[in-house]
Formats: sequence, structure tokens, C-alpha cells
Amino acid sequence: MHRACAAIAAAAFTVLAGFAPPAWGADGPAPGAPGRVANWTEGDKDGFGTATALASKVWFTLDDGELTEIYYPDLGTPSVRSLQFVVSDGRTFTERERDDALHDVQLVDCRSLTYRQVSTARSGRWRITKTYVADPARSAVLVDVYFESLTGRPYQLHALLDPALSNGGDDDRGGRAGDALVAFDDRNASALASAPAPRKVSSGYLGASDGWTDLADDHRMDWTYDSAPAAGNVVQTALIPRTGRSGSRHVTLALGFGASADAAARTSAAALDTGFDAAASRYADGWHDYLGGLDRPRSVADMTTTYDVSLMTLVALEDKTYRGGGIASPSMAWVWGNIAGYSGPYHLVWSRDLYQVATAQLAAGDRGGAERAVDYLWDRQQQPDGCFPQNSNLDGSPHWPNLQLDEVAYPIVLSWQLGRFDARTWGHVERAATCILVRGPASQERWENADGYSPATIAAAIAGLVCAAEIAERNGATAAALRYRQVADSWQASVDEWTRTTNGPLADHPYYLRLTKDGNANAGTTYTIGDGGPTVDQRTVVDPSFLELVRFGVKPADDPDIVATLPVVDRELGVTTPNGQFWHRYGHDGYGETPDGGPFPGPGNTGRLWPLFAGERGEYELARGGAGARAAARDRLRAIAATGNEGYMLPEQVWDEHAPSGQPGFPPGEGTFSATPLGWTHAQFVRLAWSIDARRPVERPRVVACRYTGPCR
Repeated sequence: MHRACAAIAAAAFTVLAGFAPPAWGADGPAPGAPGRVANWTEGDKDGFGTATALASKVWFTLDDGELTEIYYPDLGTPSVRSLQFVVSDGRTFTERERDDALHDVQLVDCRSLTYRQVSTARSGRWRITKTYVADPARSAVLVDVYFESLTGRPYQLHALLDPALSNGGDDDRGGRAGDALVAFDDRNASALASAPAPRKVSSGYLGASDGWTDLADDHRMDWTYDSAPAAGNVVQTALIPRTGRSGSRHVTLALGFGASADAAARTSAAALDTGFDAAASRYADGWHDYLGGLDRPRSVADMTTTYDVSLMTLVALEDKTYRGGGIASPSMAWVWGNIAGYSGPYHLVWSRDLYQVATAQLAAGDRGGAERAVDYLWDRQQQPDGCFPQNSNLDGSPHWPNLQLDEVAYPIVLSWQLGRFDARTWGHVERAATCILVRGPASQERWENADGYSPATIAAAIAGLVCAAEIAERNGATAAALRYRQVADSWQASVDEWTRTTNGPLADHPYYLRLTKDGNANAGTTYTIGDGGPTVDQRTVVDPSFLELVRFGVKPADDPDIVATLPVVDRELGVTTPNGQFWHRYGHDGYGETPDGGPFPGPGNTGRLWPLFAGERGEYELARGGAGARAAARDRLRAIAATGNEGYMLPEQVWDEHAPSGQPGFPPGEGTFSATPLGWTHAQFVRLAWSIDARRPVERPRVVACRYTGPCR
């Protein structure tokens, strides 16, 4: 122990500017700690995978030709930043896979989250084909790698790993365990092993003693540091041996995890012993078994892969320790990726997003997934006062504590949809309904950067109270049921006064607003739009979310004011792209890239289009019915599917008519650098598909529609 402490101290006092590179093959501790701080990778993932087996507590993401984050031991804890390859000839060039290659991603098996990346050098010198699976038996990711020299020359191939253990990669240490590269912090560890074993390995610090810095200097791997003993941003390098005269080679990588370096090394070794083919077969079997127990809706006859991937993505977003807890996205959208050491709120649990996922799973026949979600919401996320936090960590502890009443109502509605009328559920429902009564009807609305009287939030709260009333009655609480219905009826009668203006400047007829600050929709009250927006008259801001009034059965689809608001929203927020019609969230939304495509936040940041609105509009069209309703809804379904990338991942946002002009890579209707895949978008696609088959919104609570709109369907 004393020798280790001495080594750490010596490395910590190395002066980066003055250290001399060691001779080729030298061992010893790496200089330059803690190294340069690195951010997480971009949020628009091309692929996402995990095993269905609970023993495998790893999730991987792919983007731009490299493996990006691996999550371990839960979905709230990214523990790897990236794994990619570096190619050199040892004399004249060094090329890095992410930056110097053209990338293609393929879904190897349409009924399994098995992805393959193909990176072809822009120089024409080489190609790397990599296939990824998670070992179902343990917490390890296996990568089958085939390297091809396209010139016949024997190039050198190096694996470059950037660990980021325990949700932050700036306090890691690294070293060796046999032929494996290990990294560890105070809580977790990783181990990278390969078959065949590497010729050389090294652990260093980013920008000072890492493998890329070494190779970029003279195109050779000169540094072979056997440890990176001081806490810092450790980057590890392994030189893959040549296995053929042509310069091509085949190698299997195993990246295992554990609570200690020894445990991680044992995991990666066991994964290599299992072998890629055996693990890949069991991995695929798990997904085949899941999908094989479920039917597909007829509406996705020409979109089966998008449907299957969507359903698998919803399953993959559920944590394996905190069962039922589903995160919003396995990504760090622009805004959070630029904050060093913080991976962002998309790895948190929102009652709202989890409700969308659970109702999609229920519609698809995965009742177990929906049951686990509602159990999680009641048992982990609900607070002692009956309310729910804006979001929580996976263990249920509040992260952002703001109150949004729709998130309090969703678990009640989901319990009703599942027929959860037992006494234990009633105890939770009673407390949640009390929260709504005491704190409503105004609260922070569903876009989370303004509070007031929102038609969407009020619609969810009304539905929650009506559903709570039936659950109360089934438990003999008739007085409570009466009270819930009285308040719901009062709010239903008042929602127009609170949120529908008759003198607003956007039309010469009544229309619904995003929200009002004071419950007076005809007042010119001003508020400041979040995310850098202007201060505006509340009557000038509309939002497609008013359709929640119809979706929850609070207003009929043919209500004159509902119908009259549609063209206002379409004119102010709608954009027709090559992939279909989509909408902005609300006027002056700033939650998006800058005008030149730079990350949020930045000068002029602007919210883009959200594909999930196409799903909500499709549900509305089914609710309204009439000739062509199903055809119109199916067009919305196709539009959502068209936003998917090569890996069938559906995005949070897509580029609009203001996409950066004259620049490649920003086609309107295709994903931005926002969160991809977004669970809510995938859930909306699945639920709309089943609604089309049913000719009605399958999620609409019948008990609410019966009370306010009729017919009872």
C-alpha cells in the first residue's frame, strides 16, 4: 500500500510541460495526470443495445463509427466515453476511426438489438467491421472486429479506450491485469481484453500520455505505460497483433465491468472464454423470445423493423436493478454533453416519459412492463405528501424537485388502465389525488420551463381525478370519489376561461394557448420564454399540447374551439418536411441548436421540430373519426418512422426549415443532435400503431370520455 501511495504522489506532481517522452518499450507510471477533461459524446446515437437477461447490467450506444457510452451498473451511470480504433503504417500516417473514416451502421438482425458498424477510411487504405452484443451471462460487451487492409499493406491496428467510470471519467486510475487493461475508481472498474492478446498495452492521461497523442507524434506506439496511478482522465491503448500476411486480421474484444479491477478482469476473461458467437446467439435469442410472444399491429405492415426496434428500445430503457424505472434516453444531448462531469437528465426517470412508455407497452401486449412501471412510480418515486418530483434518480430519490401536476396524474390513470383497484394501490392513489387537489390546477407544464394554467396539464389532472374517483368507489371511499368528481367537473368547466383566449392577436376566433400565468386567457399578461426566449404576451404563444384535452377525454374532438385552434397551431408551429409534417413545441422555443447547427446553449439557439407531435395529431385524427381518419393517422405513423436513422433510432427533434443553409448534414425532417433514441418518440410510434388498428386512441381513459364527451369508447 505504501508503494502505491508513493507512486500516486509521484505521478500527481509530474509537470506536464517538462516531461520527456520515454524510450520505446519503457514501462512505469504515466506522466501528465490528471490529463485534459473530455466531454461525453454527441446525443444522436445510431444504435443502442443490451441483453434481455438481468444478469447483464451493461448497455451500449453507438455513434459515428465508434462505441460510445457503456452504462454500468445501471442506466443512470455511464462508465465509458468511447472505444474506437487508430490505424497507422508506423512511418507516414495515423488515422483515427471517428474522424478519418466514412461510417455505416447496420441492424444485423431485425428482431434483435444487434448492430454492426463499418468504418471505411477516407484515404481508401482500410476498412473495419465491428459487431456488438452484450453477454447475457455477465456484465460485458463483446465486439467482433474484422480489419481489412484495402491496399494489401500490413497496417498497425490500435484499440483506443476512454473509460469514464461511475458517471465521470476524470477520477479514474488505470493499469494491467495480465494481458487486460483495467481502469478503476472508488466504486467501479472496467477491463478490456482481446483474443488474440494485444502485443502492447499502455495507460495514460488524455492529451499528455495517451495513445492517440503518442501515435499522432510519429505514427508508432512508443509508450507502454504500465499504470496511470493518479486520479485523472485515463485513456488506454492496445496494439492488436497481425494475424495474416495480407494485413487483415480478426479479433474479439471483451469489455467487462465489476466492483473492482480484479472482478472486471475476471468478467472480461469469462466473456472471451464464452466467445462472441455463443454470446451473440444467446443475446439474439433473448430478443427473439421477447418479440415472439407479442403480436404486431396491421398498421405497421411496411414498417415492421421500426416497430420491432421501437418495442425493443422501450424494453432496453428499463433498468435491471431498479425494475420498472425507465430513463428518457441513453444519450447526452448537446446541452448536457458540454458540462464536464455531468451526463445529464436524460438518464433520469420522469413520470411523464415512463407513462408514455408504459401505455405503449400495454397496447403492444407487454402488460408486465407496464405493471413494473406503475409499481416503480408508486413504490419508489411517490413522495410522502403524495406528489411526484419533476424527475428522480433511478433509486427514486428526487433529482429536480419541481412539481408538475400531469406527472402526479399519470400514475393514477395508468393504474386505472391496468385495472389496479386493490387497497394498496388505492392508498397511493388517494395521496396522489390529494396532491392534485391541494396544489392544482396551476403548476409547471410539461415542457418544464414555465408554470401557470396549461390545458395539457389540466387535462391530465382532470383525468387523474376521474380515474381516482372510480378507484376510490371500488374501495368504499364514496365521499372521496364525490369530491374528486366535483373538482374535476369544476376544472373541466373552467379550462376554457383559463386557457382559451377570445381576443388574442393570432386569430379572430377563440383558440387555446400554451398556458396563462394568471388563469385569465384574455389578459395580455407577459412572461419570459425559457431557454433564452423573449418576454411575450401570453396570448401570442400556442402549443400543440392543447390536444391533450381530447386525448384524455376531457373535450370532444369536434369541439368548435379545438377545431379552430388547429389551423392556428399549424400556421405558427407546423412545418412540412420531406419526411412529413411536424411541429415546434411552442412559439419562440429555444431548446435546440444555434442557427449554424452549434450545440445548445448558444447564440440564437432555437427549438426544432418534434416527431412525437405527429403521433399526437394522429391520435387526435382517430378520435375525431370520419372518412380518411385512419389513412391520415397512418401517414403520421409513416412520418415518424421516416425520421429514424440507419439504426432505426427515433429522435427527440428533427431539423426544420431553418436548418443551417449551405451546409451538409442538416436535412429537414431528419434527426438533430438532440437525444436519440428518445423513449417517448418510440412509445408514441408504438401506441399510434395500435390506435390505428383499434380505430381510436387506445390510451384514452374510457371513464373520462364517458363523463365529458361520449360516446364511451
